[in-house]
Amino acid sequence: MTTPIIILCLLLLPVLASWVIGGAEKARFGGVLGIALAFAFFGLGHYAQTEAMTQMLPPFVPFARSLVLATGVPEYAIALGILFPVSRRLAGLMAIAVLIAFFPANIYAAFNQTGMGGHRWGPLYLLVRAPLQALLIWWTWHFAVRSTNTTRPFLNWHSGSPG
Repeated sequence: MTTPIIILCLLLLPVLASWVIGGAEKARFGGVLGIALAFAFFGLGHYAQTEAMTQMLPPFVPFARSLVLATGVPEYAIALGILFPVSRRLAGLMAIAVLIAFFPANIYAAFNQTGMGGHRWGPLYLLVRAPLQALLIWWTWHFAVRSTNTTRPFLNWHSGSPG
């Protein structure tokens, strides 16, 4: 159950540090940094825990080890892309897609009590992992995808005065 705690720390500590150092207006940077750190951590898992992550895939998946190694690359790319404003939104959308696409592996691992971390707890682990996955998706949306532009000209087409 260590992994969810690490993920929460990676998300929350940069936000808290940014807020303490620079106030509420700097907390957004901490949120961006947090999701970038989380994805770097996810990517690291593909190389540091390759065999355990391979066990998280059903036996019918071909080239499981190669797939685990290959899917670490986009997680690093997402972590890097989220850091730069020019690529943040696209990287955030990719992050959400990855979080959704990879979640079935967590379900399989929990039901088969295989892989690493809390998956050995069985389906009970999903009571922790599913809300964490939802938090990761929300966090990514809030800090990386959602526009920070507070003016929305397409919503303000009517000035309030008759033509």
